[in-house]
Amino acid sequence: MKFSKYHGLGNDYIVIDPKNLKTKLSDSDIKTICERHYGVGSDGILYGPEKSDTCDFSLRIFNPDSSEAEKSGNGLRIFSRYLWDQSLVSNNEFTIETKGGVVNSIVGDKGLSVSVGMGIVRFTHDSIGEPKLIPRVINIKERDFTYYLANVGNPHCVILLDELNDSIAKEYGSLIENDARFSNRTNVQFVKIIDRSSIKIEIWERGAGYTLASGSSSTAAASVAKSLGLCDSNINVHMPGGIINIELDIHFFATMTGAVCKICEGDFSAEALSSL
Repeated sequence: MKFSKYHGLGNDYIVIDPKNLKTKLSDSDIKTICERHYGVGSDGILYGPEKSDTCDFSLRIFNPDSSEAEKSGNGLRIFSRYLWDQSLVSNNEFTIETKGGVVNSIVGDKGLSVSVGMGIVRFTHDSIGEPKLIPRVINIKERDFTYYLANVGNPHCVILLDELNDSIAKEYGSLIENDARFSNRTNVQFVKIIDRSSIKIEIWERGAGYTLASGSSSTAAASVAKSLGLCDSNINVHMPGGIINIELDIHFFATMTGAVCKICEGDFSAEALSSL
């Protein structure tokens, strides 16, 4: 079974084309492939392209714990680059169907940079109800955090802090992700405002854990910062893995632009994945 591996600012994904599979991936297969000691290792699997009735392509996204993600910003950039590498797209805009909605994508800079229209950001996790930005408080390990909900096709919990480091995401991220108030768990972003056009974030990704970069997390964090009046419409999001640019219009439609790097191609051994 052939695979390709890419990363978007250190957030790495394995692309598996369904045409190269004899059977569907099992939960065990997904966990093994993503495991960094027993498999190739990655922050998730991009399963596609599949046919779509409404878009040019369809994509499924799996987390390392085998749960399925609705949307991934870095994953979509990587998948777009994969389509470009396979000569399935040119530098023209094309559409991708995900469980978190339809996105428009454009590959630029000879594949090294991709822009994705992430859709309109809503400040709620619910499909119904008024999507207003509302401060809420969560108590974790006797510490109170003020947080804001955001929805980029997948759920986010955005927390603004004056000081930021990776240890806070690693200490509190999993506890917040799995808190009972989040019915479908949540991605978590800890955010520090740098200036009107820059923020810094540390990320705990639902189903994946501590992550060096995330496109949907960047979109959620930037949208909350703009909605609070702390940033303008063009925001550079600084993460341990690098910088993603988020542009927001007056309706909070977000366009994300960031780098993509191809790592390798290969074949999985039947010995490692006997079910395949």
